[in-house]
Amino acid sequence: MSLEDFNIKVCKRQAADEEKVLKIMTPGPVQVAENVRKSRSFITTNPDLDERFYDFYKETCDLFAKELHTKNNVYILDGEGILGLEAACASLTEQGDRVLVIDNGIFGKGFADFVSIYGGEPVLYTVDYHRPVDVNELEKFLDKDSNFKYATVVHSDTPSGVLNPVDKICPLLKSHGILTVVDSVTGMFADELYVDNSKIDIVCGGSQKALSAPPGLAFVAVSNDAMEAMEQRKTKISSFYANLLTFKTYYEDKWFPYTMPISCIYGLRTALDNIIVDTNHLYRHKRIAYAVRKALKAAGLDLYLEDGYASSVTVFNVPDGLKDSQILDKMRSEYNIMLAGCFDVLAGKVIRIGHMGNNANIADVSCTLDALGNVLNELGFKCMADMKEVFLNSIKE
Repeated sequence: MSLEDFNIKVCKRQAADEEKVLKIMTPGPVQVAENVRKSRSFITTNPDLDERFYDFYKETCDLFAKELHTKNNVYILDGEGILGLEAACASLTEQGDRVLVIDNGIFGKGFADFVSIYGGEPVLYTVDYHRPVDVNELEKFLDKDSNFKYATVVHSDTPSGVLNPVDKICPLLKSHGILTVVDSVTGMFADELYVDNSKIDIVCGGSQKALSAPPGLAFVAVSNDAMEAMEQRKTKISSFYANLLTFKTYYEDKWFPYTMPISCIYGLRTALDNIIVDTNHLYRHKRIAYAVRKALKAAGLDLYLEDGYASSVTVFNVPDGLKDSQILDKMRSEYNIMLAGCFDVLAGKVIRIGHMGNNANIADVSCTLDALGNVLNELGFKCMADMKEVFLNSIKE
């Protein structure tokens, strides 16, 4: 086969694949903008040896810091969003450290595994999964026991869609001398996040949520207090890849602990530039989330949460008599739209609609709700209202 024939074959295959592409209305990964895709195909240099890339990386990190309203250093890590969570725990935890794990959702509880892996003692503060953490109740708990090196909390818990008030939780923890680690992988750029005002020591984000880049990168903002705690450890950090200390002098030394995924970072930068230009993105998320919830309730569906709704994802209970797989399969096979079920304690019980980042647009969301209404009616759940119509009317309110 000649090179020309091979290229023709590849182009035909790509065209066929694009026809099969699903509209992914999931709570991450989300749809990726065309300019982000193109940026990932830019000509690359050697990111270990070309000092210009160190400037580009640092400039990108500094832009992240500005958008997160922090003076703390930001580092981009080569790994999906969970790498940031594990790196925070790996870098802070020493054998026997007591760590407060604030658990009002599946991902909140999940921090306990990272703490245990690195020798810490996770102490779970478990509360109702249907609503955000009550700061007053947490304060009562801390008045009795505040002997923790650090605490973990999820800003926006993707499985349930709950939004926790980290702007109140973290200052409370810091007032008790407790460092704070926040998972904002889903919350970041969909709901407000002022890192410094919220006294967050380490906040973790991911590329594939509201930022609307493909999965594969994590980023963390690290305070001086957190960095000092890492430097004053009595034992070495029990990881190389998840060791945040290795990044501290990367720019001065012109040395990364591992080769940076340069194409991914090019795409990430363009996605961030899109956020910076779209100054209305938080309001857009909030408005669409409100309208989706109103449409679902008008149709007679029950939302999983009682209050504390994130702007990035809406979660509703699977109607009695139906299975989540029935709804998900028909949405995918008949309407070419992908929604998400859930896992752990919510497996089979809920459906999740992701309306964050590039998913948060009126056309795609209204199309999704229209299809969902048709699917539910076909499966025997008679919707009490036209969800698309309610959504579009609510958007105007």
